[in-house]
Amino acid sequence: MRGIDEIESEIVSLVRNTVSNTLRATGAVGAEAVDITRDVVKGAFAATEDAGTGLVLSTKSVAKGVVMGVSDVGGDVITAAAETVKAAVRGAADAGGDALLVAKRTVDGVAEGTRETGGNVVEAVRATVNAAAGGIGDIGTTAVASVRDILMSIVGGVKDVAGAAMPRSYHADDRVSPPPPEYVSPAESK
Repeated sequence: MRGIDEIESEIVSLVRNTVSNTLRATGAVGAEAVDITRDVVKGAFAATEDAGTGLVLSTKSVAKGVVMGVSDVGGDVITAAAETVKAAVRGAADAGGDALLVAKRTVDGVAEGTRETGGNVVEAVRATVNAAAGGIGDIGTTAVASVRDILMSIVGGVKDVAGAAMPRSYHADDRVSPPPPEYVSPAESK
């Protein structure tokens, strides 16, 4: 298991550095940045496949690296995330792989990368889910309903995580003891 974690960490680092360095070097913005991101994603998937890690295993790390690399240069993370999932779904379909599982792993990577860079996780996941559903819809319409249901459960999970991270007020049914009442002296209570 530790070996897999190390490989995933190396993939994230490699993709992040490649994306951020390429975008910095070219000064790319807009459509040019999207093209660069798409090319890096394709190259990363090809490289991980050559290294013996499958598309399903590596897609989460590639997506996370892309998001973090684009964020490093102040680029449009949402667009990069959507392009990443489109490229991943296309790659899976072309290779005869499980496009649904690849889409899910890509969305997971986008969520992790966005969270770690302080971005809007819900917006990034929403855009990625829409792109994944569209990409899979282009492959075959029979899978779209299943994809939508599974990916929407991911969005629900992200919202739960985001809600859990937000400060909240005390509720009577919380397991934590309520704060002690302020001391009121007998003289003040009269």
